[in-house]
Amino acid sequence: MFENRSSRYTGGQELAFAALRIFFGVIWVINTILEANKSYVDHFLGSIVARVKGQPYPVQAFLHEVIRIVTTLGPHHVAIGTVVLDGLLAASLLTGFALRPMARLGIIYSLFLWATVGGLGGPYTAGSTDPGTAIVYALVFFAVLSVPSERRLALGPESEPAVDSRRIESVRILFGLLWAFDAFWKWQPAFFEHSLTYLQQSQVGQPAWIVAYIGLVISAIHLTGALTFGIFAAVIETILAISLLLKRWQQWLLPIGFLYSFGVWTTAEGWGGPYYIGSTGNRGDMLGTANIYMVVYLYLMVAYLFERRLHKRLQ
Repeated sequence: MFENRSSRYTGGQELAFAALRIFFGVIWVINTILEANKSYVDHFLGSIVARVKGQPYPVQAFLHEVIRIVTTLGPHHVAIGTVVLDGLLAASLLTGFALRPMARLGIIYSLFLWATVGGLGGPYTAGSTDPGTAIVYALVFFAVLSVPSERRLALGPESEPAVDSRRIESVRILFGLLWAFDAFWKWQPAFFEHSLTYLQQSQVGQPAWIVAYIGLVISAIHLTGALTFGIFAAVIETILAISLLLKRWQQWLLPIGFLYSFGVWTTAEGWGGPYYIGSTGNRGDMLGTANIYMVVYLYLMVAYLFERRLHKRLQ
């Protein structure tokens, strides 16, 4: 029923997947540069400790065990290891060399970061808005594995030429579940009451032009009211989740989801910043979350164009 369709991708689509792979590699390069600093290494253990507060007891117990292991191994050694691994992942994504084993490692590593430094995305209390950042990085690595990412602009032989078409469908469904989780928190009264607070907080420590840009957005929202803005965010995220899960209205909602993610990244996430020595952007949470959502949308849009082309050929 499901066939291997990798050989049917056009050269242009394979080039697009390769470009997305390289773009994702550039993001990892930036992560590596920001982390390759004494301040990051010195505060690595503290960043995990900070995630314990407010978590449910099982998560606290898990994080305390992680802290014990990191302390035993040496926080500096573990932190330096993450910087080295970030660099290796960046190199593989940029060159395509050993891409598939490294992408699998990237999934495991991203989930490890999400569960430790990211505190499983929690604590999930009033005011939560998403499941965290590193879990979305894991999804992009899965997208890299789902398409022939190394057939263009790559060094070395293909390590696994066959690509199962079901994988990109799994990316879409998992992405839809992430949006559904986001939407659930957007429907909470705490978000409606404080929706503008996230924008105001994103101005702190930013360059003047970002502060001014976000200020314009806040002024525009005041014209309609914070409650209207909150409801708008909840509705559109619900629609995006339904579209992905049911595979409906893709030709319109994939681009809309990309643009909405860009809007979130440049406002509520403050373009991923502020960036400073020893940080990883977005106040220690890599480079933001919604920008990585944008990368997933780009993968899905290229795959959607492939499906449209294949459908026309079969008619």
